[in-house]
Amino acid sequence: MDRIRGFLFAVAVCAVSGSLLVSGPFANAEGSPGATVFKSKCQLCHGADGTGNTTLGKQLQAANLRSKEVQKKTNAELHKVIHDGNGNMPPFGEQLNDNEINQAIQFVRSLGKVAKK
Repeated sequence: MDRIRGFLFAVAVCAVSGSLLVSGPFANAEGSPGATVFKSKCQLCHGADGTGNTTLGKQLQAANLRSKEVQKKTNAELHKVIHDGNGNMPPFGEQLNDNEINQAIQFVRSLGKVAKK
């Protein structure tokens, strides 16, 4: 019986430890549909962290999505940029539906929350 209790205690400790590890800055956003859209359409230029610090991002002067300048934009403004493109950023309105764009915007918002900490 003591072995079972010890085992259950160990499992509980591992579960709590694992949940603490998974509760990092992108924990809620990582598995989100917005993260999937971001990885497939945005990450090449903006990078996994959204800073634009990639080879292509630097060449195209991709916006730092974590910046105050981007984060202060309304969802409607961000939607327009993603849908219609802006400067060196191509339009994604024909590749993404409105729901996917909104999901990507929510992921971008999560990047801004990390920057404030």
